[in-house]
Amino acid sequence: MEHLIVPLEEKEAEGFVIPLGDVNLVFVKTDSGIVGCGAIDVMALEKFGYPAAKVKPKGNSVADINDLMEGEIAAVNPSGEKLGIKIGMTGKEAVRLL
Repeated sequence: MEHLIVPLEEKEAEGFVIPLGDVNLVFVKTDSGIVGCGAIDVMALEKFGYPAAKVKPKGNSVADINDLMEGEIAAVNPSGEKLGIKIGMTGKEAVRLL
């Protein structure tokens, strides 16, 4: 598992890359929510009122934090929408809103 500090303008976030066989589970967590790869179930997290969004990669998959930040938001739950996250923005833009 790889754990990184992701610097943001006003705070820091935590980035995680967890190998799962041939793929990685990749996500960035702030103090108020999460942006992750396609394996993240944003609607399940909505049941807990936890803001969440997932990205689709520019390439074949989200292999690392850079892929996640450059990817495009493909899904966001209502709690994430309330914070301004929208489908089509980059992962980096979404993380900044959290």
